[in-house]
Amino acid sequence: MQRSKFFSPVGEIRMLASDTGLAAIYFPAQAPRLEARLAPAGVRPGHGNIFLLQAEAFLACYFDSDLGYSPDIPLDMRGTPFQVSVWSALRDIAPTHTISYGELASRLARPRAVRAVAAAIGRNPLSIFVPCHRVVGGDGSLTGYAGGLDVKRFLLEHERRCLASMRAIAA
Repeated sequence: MQRSKFFSPVGEIRMLASDTGLAAIYFPAQAPRLEARLAPAGVRPGHGNIFLLQAEAFLACYFDSDLGYSPDIPLDMRGTPFQVSVWSALRDIAPTHTISYGELASRLARPRAVRAVAAAIGRNPLSIFVPCHRVVGGDGSLTGYAGGLDVKRFLLEHERRCLASMRAIAA
């Protein structure tokens, strides 16, 4: 695995890529657990890795208020089939929208699997790109996020500000 770093308004974001695609976008606090799981043989600098360069471009656009930029980066999702199905479903949640864990479980035709869905979301290795920050509690409250609730709040508010700005320009 190859690694690079991106410095954002929410702090350092790290990325991992394999030879086949982007494997992780994560926060430093996640590094020990996530890197041990995804890169047991270790990581090396990813200078010039196309998947990391594309991910950096995505993050730069995202934090520069371009929520529409979505590069077609091959993903190397390493998880169980159920986890991958949850992570794939997360990609269907549009910016500025939120969904509850229960609603997501229902979308996956597994309405009783709310805890399993939450556990899969908790192991999402592709923060922001696979937008688990858009999943909230059944009552709309902000619940766990690997980057911390302040980062989750920032990301949701950032997306709302971007949409409001885009609407104001269009009007």
